[in-house]
Amino acid sequence: MKVIFDTDPGVDDAMALRFLTRRPEFELLAITTVHGNLDVDTVTRNALWLAGWMGLSVPVARGAEAPLCRDAGRGAPHVHGAGGLGDLTLPDPLDRTADPRPAWQVIVDLVRAYPHQVTLIAVGPLTNLALALRHDPAIAGLVAGVSLMGGAFGMHGHTGNMSPVAEANILSDPEAADQVMTAPWPVSILGLDVTQQVVMDAAYLDRLGAQGGADGAFLRGVSRFYQAFHERSRGLAGIFAHDSLAVIHAMAPHLFTLRHGPVRVVCGGLADGQTIQKPDGFPCPPTAAWDAFPARAVAVDVDVAGVLALYAGTFGVS
Repeated sequence: MKVIFDTDPGVDDAMALRFLTRRPEFELLAITTVHGNLDVDTVTRNALWLAGWMGLSVPVARGAEAPLCRDAGRGAPHVHGAGGLGDLTLPDPLDRTADPRPAWQVIVDLVRAYPHQVTLIAVGPLTNLALALRHDPAIAGLVAGVSLMGGAFGMHGHTGNMSPVAEANILSDPEAADQVMTAPWPVSILGLDVTQQVVMDAAYLDRLGAQGGADGAFLRGVSRFYQAFHERSRGLAGIFAHDSLAVIHAMAPHLFTLRHGPVRVVCGGLADGQTIQKPDGFPCPPTAAWDAFPARAVAVDVDVAGVLALYAGTFGVS
């Protein structure tokens, strides 16, 4: 599976990327960065370092520094650390530089180069994907699929993490998210409904660190700051496996229960950033606001044990 990984690293982004690059099912074509967890320059630097540390030869492209029509947010250094990768301090200078093309251009170029073969795995705000659509709308018909981490639909009691209804990636650029949700390409959405079901607890993370070699040591080390945030904010002795689920769904969709129907994003007002699905067959009058758009696959349940075993097993951990 040829993949472009669109990301704002971010601890869970880094953990998802390492999982992706260890799986033989994937051929990573590029990493594109976007504003989100921190400013785009910082997350691009993180992506460049991660690519070098992982021995990746793929292009890393700097993406959007702000939402489509809003000011850039402040990021989340209290969640991911001042540099975005927990307590990790990167070398200065790095030994590689970003691709000269903007992220949207890399997405367009690669989708055009490999028609019907590229899956976009997006684990940050969706600005780059919306810009790619704006510059070349026809790519929607050339993409194999879009697997994104974002949104919340109220399943299992999981609503928003930035407001009572809004999840961080979507609220960072609701206008871009609505464009991505309504474009004519196949979209799967891994929201808080499932990502907050999958908890990597402290004992699990310790096993990764002890048994997973250099990769496991990195995963445990980078997750400690993130775990401390979860303990402070939720009393959770572990972390949510947010971004990795967008990768896992792309290779193992059987681990998820999906609900289909068009999805819209609220742009503005009290419910800014809320993701709402009209499930197929929902008994309400037809309306163009929903029925004019293609159905999306929203994950509403997950095989927690299966996901945790797959992630750990990738690093040789039982």
